Amino acid sequence: MADMVLRNLDDDLKQRLRERAAMHGRSMAAELRAIVADALTRPDTDPVAEFKQLAAISRAMSAGRSHAPSEVLLRESRDKDAK
Repeated sequence: MADMVLRNLDDDLKQRLRERAAMHGRSMAAELRAIVADALTRPDTDPVAEFKQLAAISRAMSAGRSHAPSEVLLRESRDKDAK
């Protein structure tokens, strides 16, 4: 196995790593290995695809309902704030 050195780690991050390692009952090095392994074994997500999926879910949830045009809602809000 290879060794790595992590330089210039912010003191706050180091403290948070120490606390997280203690919470999991691991050394800081073991916790750091777990964090890196988790980050690199997780599938990469495509933010555009994720947005499109959420948009499709939102459209499906509001299907068949009447919708007010956004300009009408904005005008009502502005008129209400002006009072």
